[in-house]
Amino acid sequence: MAEVRQVQVTFDCADPERVARFWCAVLGYVVPPPPEGFSSWGAFEQTLPAERRGSAFACVDPEGVGPRLFFQRVPEAKVVKNRVHLDVRVGTGLTGQERVAALEAEAARLVPLGATRVRLLLADEENESCLVMQDVEGNEFCLD
Repeated sequence: MAEVRQVQVTFDCADPERVARFWCAVLGYVVPPPPEGFSSWGAFEQTLPAERRGSAFACVDPEGVGPRLFFQRVPEAKVVKNRVHLDVRVGTGLTGQERVAALEAEAARLVPLGATRVRLLLADEENESCLVMQDVEGNEFCLD
């Protein structure tokens, strides 16, 4: 039997701290403490070469259950749809209008944080309703 491994989800982005803080607000995640010997992440960043400052940021589930999210700066802009995306499970166990109402309520919370609503996909014979969104840099995710 294969050993269960921890997973980290990595995002390529232009502004790692901005995207990380958005996801902290979406998921209830927190910024981990800075490395030992540093009073803040800013103090740690000052020890890096100028070209590496602001090049990465992370956030973690404060309960230690969910995966660590890591954000790394890349030079190229996003040009196509994500091949992998996160589903934020806000409608689990709900169906019909009750599910759509839960999705809409979460979308209303996220839009002021910088999310963009893309489209509502209503339930069909195979799938429950979900709401496609984008984060602050245009990465797709679903409210599911």
